[in-house]
Amino acid sequence: MSNSLISIGISGLAAAQAGLTTTGNNTANVNTPGYDLETVQTVPGAGSSTSGTYIGSGTQVSNITRSYSQYLTTQLNQAQASSASLSTYSTQINQIDSQLGSTTTGLAPLMQTFFTDVQGVANSPDDTAARQQLISSAQSLANQFSTTSAYLSGLSTGVNSEIAGNVSQINSYTSQIAGLNTQISQASIAAGGQAPNGLLDQRDQLVSQLSKVVGTTVVTQSNGQLNIIIGNGQSLVQGGKSYALQAVSSAANPNQTVVALTTGSGQPTVLPDSTLTGGSLGGVLQFRDSSLASAQNAIGQLAITVASTVNAQQSLGVDLNGTQGQNIFSQASPTIVANTANTGNMAFTAAFSNAAQLTNSDYKLTVSGAQNALQYSVTRLSDNTVVVPPTATASPLAFDGVTLSVASGAANSGDSFLIQPTLNGAQNMQMTLTDPAGVAAASPIVTGNTTTNQGSGALSAGTVNAAYLATPLTSGVTLTYNSTSGTLSGFPTSAPVTVTPSGGTPTTYAAGTAVPFTAGAAMSFNGISVSLSGKPSNGDTFTIGQNTSGVSDGSNALLMGALQNAKTMNGGTTNYNASYTQLVSSVANQASQLNTASTAQTSLTSQIQASQQSVSGVNLDEETSNLLMYQQMYQANAQVIQAAVTTFAAILAVATST
Repeated sequence: MSNSLISIGISGLAAAQAGLTTTGNNTANVNTPGYDLETVQTVPGAGSSTSGTYIGSGTQVSNITRSYSQYLTTQLNQAQASSASLSTYSTQINQIDSQLGSTTTGLAPLMQTFFTDVQGVANSPDDTAARQQLISSAQSLANQFSTTSAYLSGLSTGVNSEIAGNVSQINSYTSQIAGLNTQISQASIAAGGQAPNGLLDQRDQLVSQLSKVVGTTVVTQSNGQLNIIIGNGQSLVQGGKSYALQAVSSAANPNQTVVALTTGSGQPTVLPDSTLTGGSLGGVLQFRDSSLASAQNAIGQLAITVASTVNAQQSLGVDLNGTQGQNIFSQASPTIVANTANTGNMAFTAAFSNAAQLTNSDYKLTVSGAQNALQYSVTRLSDNTVVVPPTATASPLAFDGVTLSVASGAANSGDSFLIQPTLNGAQNMQMTLTDPAGVAAASPIVTGNTTTNQGSGALSAGTVNAAYLATPLTSGVTLTYNSTSGTLSGFPTSAPVTVTPSGGTPTTYAAGTAVPFTAGAAMSFNGISVSLSGKPSNGDTFTIGQNTSGVSDGSNALLMGALQNAKTMNGGTTNYNASYTQLVSSVANQASQLNTASTAQTSLTSQIQASQQSVSGVNLDEETSNLLMYQQMYQANAQVIQAAVTTFAAILAVATST
């Protein structure tokens, strides 16, 4: 009996010691990231039947288990992936919001200053100071466009670096997880199926850290090893094997870094950005694809339109020297990038055909069909709209204000090209006019009423359009009114005349014929437009001539100033300021929504983490209580052994005495 009692006491001591050790381990790891609370599991020892009575044989430690919830752990990893993605996206877009919305570094105040100074020249075309002020504000505007573009380009470069850094982190985590998979399997076998808790904690912590970098799906195999899956089912970890990601240059756009997965054959496969969701990697990819690229294109579109329309109006005027106006700003050209996987050598050139039709999208040109009957199509990438259906003609291809022409070479089926019409529009905007006298504030034509006229007819100041540049006046035009026929004659004999009454239908008259007079109607020829009001008398004459000196004429500058409110963008639906305001508002709204979503997701993640820690975390108060309990258990079992020894000694003494 005493031997059995000793055995029972010893088993109790062993269980108490295991409890003390486990409690001490819990307490020591209270602040260890990823540590799960461990609990000693005991079972009664096998009993024996003596004299018809079943007597127990003590206890034994069956296992030391982790307090672990797969459900809560999975929820937490998913919440962390969403939180990291939103936080990254929010941080990035707030940088754009700060740049574009600034009252000091934004474009809006500089555009306003530029057009205010244009109006100043229109009011005082002979004022050198006003002209110099216009040159300075134009320079500031061009500089700010370039600075804004450089800032956004810097963000793009930073995104590439972040992608590479995230890929490096992912590879480190997956390699360690695969290694732990092997260690856990081996340790479990060596321990007779018992779970190696410390290794499991390490692996779970790595999976948790991985979820903050990229969203994953975790699958537990029957042998306890984990498979880690991303994207559309691509494996990063399969048991003890990990597959590395690579940050590589995109074949379609070498300026962008994309993510590729190294397969079993060692050949990297590029993963679409849209499949890499969650985590900081998913957030930075979504920022680049959804916000950064459109902001760069929108700023470029605005710069191109401002430069194009201002230069066009400048070219329709004459400067202080009486010569045709030269460009104020440099003109950008669309960017064309050949896919590095192309097998053909065709090269394209691109030009803007109509700035008003430009969008803030990129485009993809695709070559398809049989080699002897190749077809070319263009897709707008922002909405996947085919803007040029498949055609057998490669040149020219016209779409959304852009015209492509073949420069050289030949294409093969499967070749593709990325067309970025506006990406570099702001970057390449520079001030080209430096001489204040070169501002073409005056109209190239002057009109007049002969002083000997008897009637009340008055010829308006003339305006010109782009057609005038092809057929400028080389000599004066004198219009004579005939009261008998009610017509005006004297128009150039080589040019038809179009008469458009106010609110009426235009009528075109053959070159060299007299034109019926309608008071206030616009009369247009060779790009010149004038109108005659009042009631002229028979024989009254009116003159249209070249303007050889722009000193006192600000009419062209007035038209240039009117461009500020003219609807010259997005298909003629918005003006410069409205377009820029729309961009700033869109970015600000996105930033606000993401800030709100990020804050809410962070709160949700904290709640899930608290729930997970309520199951798996170490509570020092509970561990202190357990420590006292196991200490008392140890002391009590020691007393059991002492009692067994005393009993055995008493029995031995009785046996000896007899």
